[in-house]
Order: sequence, then structure tokens, then C-alpha cells
Amino acid sequence: MRPSLRLLAAGSLLSLASACSILPQAEPTDIYRLPVNQQSRPATPVDWSLRLNKPLASEVLAGPRIAVIAQGDVISSYKGARWSDPVPLLVRNRLLDAFQRDGRVQRLSADDSNLQADYELAGELQAFQSEYRENGVQVLIRYDARLVQGRSQRILASQRFEVLQPLADKQVPAVVSGFGAASDQLARQVVDWTVAQASRMQAQAKNQ
Repeated sequence: MRPSLRLLAAGSLLSLASACSILPQAEPTDIYRLPVNQQSRPATPVDWSLRLNKPLASEVLAGPRIAVIAQGDVISSYKGARWSDPVPLLVRNRLLDAFQRDGRVQRLSADDSNLQADYELAGELQAFQSEYRENGVQVLIRYDARLVQGRSQRILASQRFEVLQPLADKQVPAVVSGFGAASDQLARQVVDWTVAQASRMQAQAKNQ
């Protein structure tokens, strides 16, 4: 290689090395699962099937960020932390797990499989965040549920569920634990409501 080409190649390598050294390093991110603290229980199975759909959500809640409202109406997220899945998928899987642990609805499926079921549970996730308030920090989950007939897609029942879980600590691990406790409450309420509504519809259909 001619001397001029060697100098040009060496200069290019030095420029590349210098450019790489000034690039910002990616910050480490902790990935959190949604904690579960519910036990399975023996139950009498129902004779209908259920499909769980991912809830609709705003753009802020559609991703894996752990949302927080620290002041006013500004929604931000915890730095260096995120959920293991996008929030709608996280909530759907948490509800699916709750139905499985409850044991009454044994013929379960999710919208990913596109299997037909007697009923579908759908809805909108209106809130899934921590909030700073005058009396401290708390987790807020608000879910508008709809029970839909599988074949006709007719809405049979709807209900708003809202859970507030106070937090004793503002650190991210404590916040994640708070989300887990709030999700446990939400799941129990949604499971009981869904079973009651669908069973009532089944009884009405048999009496007609």
C-alpha cells in the first residue's frame, strides 16, 4: 500500500474511534414482571367458554413504560425501568392467569389464538399508573370491562372497575409491588363479575 493510502486509512480509523468514543452509552434498564399474589382454589367449573381480549389503551399506556403522574396532568415514566410487555398485554395476561387460578372458567382462550368462544371479555384501560397526591403516592388502575356475546358480538354487560393502592415507598421496586397488589384486586373483581354475568345469561337462555 502506498504511504499516502496508509495515512488515509489510519486517519479514517482514528476518526471512527473518536466518533465511537463520544456516542452516548445506553442507560441500563430494569425489566419488571407484574407481581402475582393469588392462590389457585378448587371450584365447580361452568359450562361456557371465554375469550380474553387485550384492552384498548391510549398511546401513553400502549407501550411497556411504567407510567407516573408526579405533578398536575403531566404523564411521564420511571427512568431506567419498564414492564416486561406492553401494558395491554400485561393486563390481559394477568386477567387470564386470574381466571385460571380461580378455576371456574376452564375453557379459556386469548385473542391471539382467534378461537371462537361463547363470551368475550373486552374493554378499555383508562389508567395504569402511579400518582403523587397530597396524602402520598398510590397506584391507580381503571378498567372499563365489557362482556360480549361471542357469535353476535352484542354487548351483554359493562362495568367500570377502579382500584387505588397506597404506596409506602416511592422507589421503583415498591411501586411495582403496588401495581401487583392493585392488579390482584382488579383481577378478583373482574373474575367474579364476569362469572356472575355470563352465568346469568346462560340461565336466562335456558329458561327461554
